[in-house]
Amino acid sequence: MLNKSQSTASLLRLATYASVATAMTLIAAKFVAWLVTGSVSVLASLIDSLMDAAASLINLFAVRYSLMPADGEHRFGHGKAESLAGLAQATFIAGSAVFLILHATERLQHPRALQNVSVAIWVMAFSVIATLVLVGIQRYVIQRTGSTAIRADSLHYMSDLLTNVSIIVALVLAVYGWPGLDPVFAIGVALFILYGAWHIGFEAFHQLMDRELSTEVRDRVHQIALSHPQVLGVHDLRTRQSGRTQIIQLHVELNANLPLAKAHTITDEVDAAIRETFTDADIIIHQDPVPSAERSECQHGGGVQ
Repeated sequence: MLNKSQSTASLLRLATYASVATAMTLIAAKFVAWLVTGSVSVLASLIDSLMDAAASLINLFAVRYSLMPADGEHRFGHGKAESLAGLAQATFIAGSAVFLILHATERLQHPRALQNVSVAIWVMAFSVIATLVLVGIQRYVIQRTGSTAIRADSLHYMSDLLTNVSIIVALVLAVYGWPGLDPVFAIGVALFILYGAWHIGFEAFHQLMDRELSTEVRDRVHQIALSHPQVLGVHDLRTRQSGRTQIIQLHVELNANLPLAKAHTITDEVDAAIRETFTDADIIIHQDPVPSAERSECQHGGGVQ
């Protein structure tokens, strides 16, 4: 039976391999559809799939690297490789969107008639189904691993669902005599892609910069630590994210008269309580002795410091 670490690694590999396979399949299908129709909307989707493939390959290598255990040079592990992958994805995605806007603008100025539109519609419908299957796999993996790289990849494929549906609409409108809307929809797709790139890059950037975890997470850690009856206060709580690992550091205030062994036992109990909620966290707790008569402001609602 696989342990939790092995199970996580297997799920991450499943998601990355499925992503690469889906991207490659859709590239082939959309390339054929673009050749037979000349639709700039289909070209938009093809470019997006090319970027998907590049991003998925980056994810594949980044996830494999991030799964390597900590070593002498990387004592906190290799989890930030996922954030680097997310930042690279955002760059690829933004670049494809800019190229697409330029191409669609040129098509607006020099319109062309579309050919064999029904082929493109069937290809885009197949793309929607394949992407739905992939997103389902990714959601399953994200729920069990919290992977930043897979979350970024899933966000991109969710945008693909909307863009593929919009392209089907554009192609149907072309059949009914509105071919001029094809590049307009392509520009709309490009703007949506840019929006997704911003969100992916924003999250990855802040993880690389060791941004604090959310207020909700910090408050929860603070509450758990203070819930121990012998913890008099909590201060200097610091948090950050490294790949799938949440790094939590805090000081707990204990009765100065406690024996060292007892203080260590209390700290272990606080660590275990926090780990029940944040199972993959790397937790460091420092013990601060205080006179038994004193009570920290934190215990009386001083909040997270």
